[in-house]
Amino acid sequence: MPEQSNDYRVAVFGAGGVGKSSLVLRFVKGTFRESYIPTVEDTYRQVISCDKSICTLQITDTTGSHQFPAMQRLSISKGHAFILVYSITSRQSLEELKPIYEQICEIKGDVDSIPIMLVGNKCDESPSREVQSGEAEALARAWKCAFMETSAKLNHNVKELFQELLNLEKRRTVSLQIDGKKSKQQKRKEKLKGKCVVM
Repeated sequence: MPEQSNDYRVAVFGAGGVGKSSLVLRFVKGTFRESYIPTVEDTYRQVISCDKSICTLQITDTTGSHQFPAMQRLSISKGHAFILVYSITSRQSLEELKPIYEQICEIKGDVDSIPIMLVGNKCDESPSREVQSGEAEALARAWKCAFMETSAKLNHNVKELFQELLNLEKRRTVSLQIDGKKSKQQKRKEKLKGKCVVM
């Protein structure tokens, strides 16, 4: 299938059991399952409207296991944007994102232009919270990425998460296109002005 310019490949990373699949399924299908089924790798496509144009998100739900490093590297190298998910009830799950973020930096180089969201899932389980929002926000600032807390179970901030990620991507893409168009239009105007003066 040929890639279109408005196709965005999003890879979702995180430790096992943090709710990566739950977030993706809640977004794509509007469903939530209570039982935990480990993922090797699944890909979903979702068409959403953004700024009056149609965008296709190709979402790769990756494994939480460390058994497939080659698949992880491939998902990073092919990805346009990344969602790094931890559970607010597990400090360990936040720690496990650090080597993944480092690998994204290593493979992608300059991450300033790459949309990355740090996501604290399971915010419906606040009494069991191990990671405070402020701590994750500080890490997101250090990583130069956006931050959001979600609950796949309660459908809290799920659509907003994907919309915000797409906005990060579009903002950069659109600004380049607009600059290009402006310069061409300005050149045309200058040519027309010149012709008018000559006449």
